[in-house]
Amino acid sequence: MKAEVLIPMDVTIIIGVGGMGQAIARRIGAGQQLLLADFNEELLETAAAALRADGFQVQTAFVDVSQQDSMRELAATAFGLGPVVNAVHTAGLSPEMAPANAIYAVDLAGVAFFLEEFGPVMAPNGAGLVIASMAGAIAASSLPAELLDPLATLPADQLLDFPPLASAPLQDPGAAYTLSKRANQLRVQRAATAWGKHGTRVNSISPGVISTPMGQKELAGGSGAGMRAMIENSSTGRLGTPNDIANAAAFLLSADASFISGTDLLVDGGVVAGLAVSGSKR
Repeated sequence: MKAEVLIPMDVTIIIGVGGMGQAIARRIGAGQQLLLADFNEELLETAAAALRADGFQVQTAFVDVSQQDSMRELAATAFGLGPVVNAVHTAGLSPEMAPANAIYAVDLAGVAFFLEEFGPVMAPNGAGLVIASMAGAIAASSLPAELLDPLATLPADQLLDFPPLASAPLQDPGAAYTLSKRANQLRVQRAATAWGKHGTRVNSISPGVISTPMGQKELAGGSGAGMRAMIENSSTGRLGTPNDIANAAAFLLSADASFISGTDLLVDGGVVAGLAVSGSKR
């Protein structure tokens, strides 16, 4: 009788199990070993239990994305489970959730740590994905190169020591969020070359206003009126759903996107286009 040969299952890791993270896990995780990672262990176990109840194979891991050692340990855990074919970073803080320093630690440094630590552990032909924001696209033309260039090129462990981040204007949570998300788009663009040396791809998605708990918190906050006005002026005229982002993620992570790397896909319902049109009419 021949011994049974166990073939390792492909691994998909989702970092951040909020609304978008869970939607992406459901969209692409069937038939794979899902590794869910988050800082909020209660949310992590709740999300894992719901996915297991629906037949998904799920493991969990704690991660503090603001700490490079924690991200490195998570990458090693994922690598130990089998071929890592998809790595998705959705974790982030919004202006209504945290002060600027925390946003820089999670949204800026956290993504940089992900890009540095996960590139080398990906399986050939695997793909990575970072969730950025339309805020980065809106501010792209107004942020000076002398500010953005270092944030796109500094080693990840030096980012938080970049002196301009401590200035009063950049200590505003909204400014910190916008700057971090634009830096995410640029770092993904630059990281594509390094990831390509391992035979893998990496891209980003910039969502618009999405109906997740985070999105609803922002709509209820000080910037909510402006966000609603942008939605009303967009071509779709509606909030996005987590599934809208999951559908875009599924494409970018699939073989259908094998010729796409280092790019940012704007999934905002036409908000940025609407702003461009309204600006040109002034």
